[in-house]
Amino acid sequence: MKAGALAVALAFAATAAAAADAKFGTSDEARAMLKKVEAELKRDKAATMQKMKNGDEGFKDRDLYPFCIGPDGKTTAHAMKERIGEKATDLKDKNGKAFAKEMMDVAKEGKVSEVSYQFPRPGETQPVQKVSYVTKIGDQVCGVGYYK
Repeated sequence: MKAGALAVALAFAATAAAAADAKFGTSDEARAMLKKVEAELKRDKAATMQKMKNGDEGFKDRDLYPFCIGPDGKTTAHAMKERIGEKATDLKDKNGKAFAKEMMDVAKEGKVSEVSYQFPRPGETQPVQKVSYVTKIGDQVCGVGYYK
């Protein structure tokens, strides 16, 4: 394992362990998970996409999970398998905000941007405030969001 990837893995493990008792994920934990996604996608895209779909190896933690959107605007990776293949850029929150389209517009390689919108926590139906950190990794726009 390369030193950078090892450092990311250790930081993620420490963050996850420190918050193991918390009910919901935090902003810092969402950022750490996105760094893990970025490092692993660059190393092995196919395997990482599968891990994200399965929620394996640290790619699902309470209400934190990564997602990716391909260049066609369709969801390519998500912890909720039923979302894979949907046209994410057509989604709107309860206020009519096209949040996935905004993600596609603001995501840049090597830069993390924030997108705020209303979205239900996993297992719930009522939308709440969510902030997703998004970045472009190759041909994918990937993100991890936390709920406020």
